[in-house]
This record gives sequence, C-alpha cells and structure tokens, in this order.
Amino acid sequence: MEFRQFLHTLRVWDTDLPRFDPHTTPPTPLPLFQQWMTHAATAGQAEPHTMSLATVDTDGNPDIRTLPLHDADDTGWHFASHSTSAKGRQLAAHPVAALGFYWPAVGRQVRVRGPVTPADPAIAQADLHARSTGALAAALVGRMSEVLDTYEELEAASAAAWQRAEAEPRTPVATWTRYVLDPTEVEFFQGDARRRHVRLRYRREGSAWTRELLWP
Repeated sequence: MEFRQFLHTLRVWDTDLPRFDPHTTPPTPLPLFQQWMTHAATAGQAEPHTMSLATVDTDGNPDIRTLPLHDADDTGWHFASHSTSAKGRQLAAHPVAALGFYWPAVGRQVRVRGPVTPADPAIAQADLHARSTGALAAALVGRMSEVLDTYEELEAASAAAWQRAEAEPRTPVATWTRYVLDPTEVEFFQGDARRRHVRLRYRREGSAWTRELLWP
C-alpha cells in the first residue's frame, strides 16, 4: 500500500466528541483554557500538558518542538529551557512565540501566541528544584542542541549529573530559564465529526479581550 493510501485509511476523532457552546464562555481565555486542559486529562488524554512551541531563528525561519507547560496564570503561559539552547537563543533574538495544544481524545486544540519574556531567575531555580531528580540531572548536563559526537559521551555526562543531582538537590543551573508568554491571541478549536468545527478566538486589545467566531 502506498503511503498516501495508508494515510487515507486513518480515522480522525472516531469517538463521541463534547459539545462546545461559544456563547457561554468567560470574558477572558485563561479560565476556559484551564477548564479544557482539566477536561482533556479526565477524558484520558495522555500528557495533556505537552505543547508545541514555535519560534523564529535569526534568519526568519520557523522552528518547532514539543515540551511541557509549567503553568498558566494571570501573567501568561509558562515554559522552561536553557537560555543557551536553540529556543533560548531564538527567543533572545525574536522574543515572540506561539504555542499549540492538541487533545485528540476530545477533538480539541488551543493555539496561543504573543511576546515572551524571561521570568525572575529565582523563579526558574525554584521551579527546577521542585521537579524530579531526573529533571535536575538533565538540566545539569546542559549543552542542549549542541552536536553530540557519541552517545557514550551523553551516557557519561548523564551519570555524573545524576550523581550530583542526588547529592546536591539544590544545585543551581545558571542557564535554566523560565519563560512567560503573554498572550495577545488565544484560539479554542472544537472538532466536529461533520466538519462543522467551532473556532473561538480571543484577541487582546490593550487590557480588554474581544471574542469572535472563525470559519473552520
């Protein structure tokens, strides 16, 4: 079977999907986002907190990767990485980004975009030290996105980092950075089996939010 034919055999949202009434939504997007993520988790969606992060490099080319959401509050959507990583360098050069969440278990997507700023370094360190030993060890290894000569080199660096993380769980990692995306647009997408998808976009104008429906 050709790959294109194989793709045509795959089903999308082969399940009952929840209804979404955009007329009953809150005036700001954060409560609805928190509600949708919680609903996706209780519906059995694996890793609902994972998201795609899109940035732009110094040549204007888009880049994208998957990473976890660390928080979503009144200050914005939070994620973390090394400031020396590819994404960290890109955000330093072009401090704007877009986030994408996809929860196929309920046929829902959320898109967020806006300017990005680093949080206070103390917040980044507290966030890192509240996570697992493995997270600290990975941060201590560092060198994210650098060329790796051999996998054995990574194994040795990881083993040393694990040993240090277990012995010194409060070890600071200077390049570890908590980033906050301050949303200017947030779109909620509810899939429909008959392709009558509901798209609700929040747009911020100053301190006020405007809600509008979009054609699917």
